[in-house]
Amino acid sequence: QVQVVESGGGLVQPGGSLRLSCTASGIIFSIYTMGWYRQAPGEQRELVASITMYGATHYADSVKGRFTISRDNTKNTVYLQMNSLKPEDTAVYYCNADHPRTIDYWGQGTQVTVSS
Repeated sequence: QVQVVESGGGLVQPGGSLRLSCTASGIIFSIYTMGWYRQAPGEQRELVASITMYGATHYADSVKGRFTISRDNTKNTVYLQMNSLKPEDTAVYYCNADHPRTIDYWGQGTQVTVSS
């Protein structure tokens, strides 16, 4: 059984930092591209950052220079370090495990709220 579980969300003031974690089980984690998506109320889900099995990263323009994605294959975990947070970063953040030969797997989401 595949499980994808996010953690680390919460309430933070503008300019603050958070680190999200996502642990996946039941898959060969190291061969998956892992991604972080977010969805704000009334908005479509959007890709925030992704990291391939080779460590290549991609970021949405809105988070470049502020967010960093990384992975630890020994722990089956992907991280999203979020710095200089802005109110517009407020959303539910979802973790995704993607491989071209299987279906996608999603976590349940973790709420990030940036507010003073």
